[in-house]
Amino acid sequence: MKLFNWTNIRLILMFGLVIFLFSFTSNRNEHRKLTKSKVVFVGDNAPFVKQETVNKLLIENKRDASSIEKVKLDLNKLEKAIDAHEMIEKSDVFVSIDGVLKAVVKQKTPIARVFNGDSSFYIDYKGNSMPLSANFTARVPLVSGVINKKNNEDLAKLFRVIHDDEFLKKNIIGVEIMPNGSLKMLNRNFNYQIDFGRIINVERKFKNYKAFFQKAVLDSSLYKYNKIDLRFTEQVVCTK
Repeated sequence: MKLFNWTNIRLILMFGLVIFLFSFTSNRNEHRKLTKSKVVFVGDNAPFVKQETVNKLLIENKRDASSIEKVKLDLNKLEKAIDAHEMIEKSDVFVSIDGVLKAVVKQKTPIARVFNGDSSFYIDYKGNSMPLSANFTARVPLVSGVINKKNNEDLAKLFRVIHDDEFLKKNIIGVEIMPNGSLKMLNRNFNYQIDFGRIINVERKFKNYKAFFQKAVLDSSLYKYNKIDLRFTEQVVCTK
């Protein structure tokens, strides 16, 4: 039996041709220039950072994405540059089949706005500080008082509870941190102040407040009160 026959030769030639074509097309694809760049924001937040700002990071300050070759792209580097922006939580950068350099961007989610002397900043969903945006103002509770390493985590949990609850998100518009660590809160539509007490039994206190509100709003008694005391987890105390 012959070691090589025409069938084996043809298979070898075909295999070599496939490798050549694959290498040729891969090399050609790598040196192909991009068609354009595109920035897509995900989530419910309005854009705190402009698309133009993200796009500038995406194309590394070049004028046009069509001047960039795919082979020269470092997608990991681009993601790190975008993620380093103070308004952005996470990004995913990739090139689509049709040559579009795309960045899918998730912005940080502000859950409170802090007034600290002459400065003001947001607290994001993870409990970190986030600068204000010239592009959009978030409708979140306004916070006054001292925030430090001791109470930062507990306050972030409290603000997350408010943000994740549709009723509390619309109702609670202000939080004052007292020197002893207790909290005073303001609501949107009525003149009473909420004495929340210390940051303990948060879910229970808010549950009591929601139950009280739903009952009191039916008989219009909410207008009669100056203070709603939530410090006692077993009851809500109202003062006229």
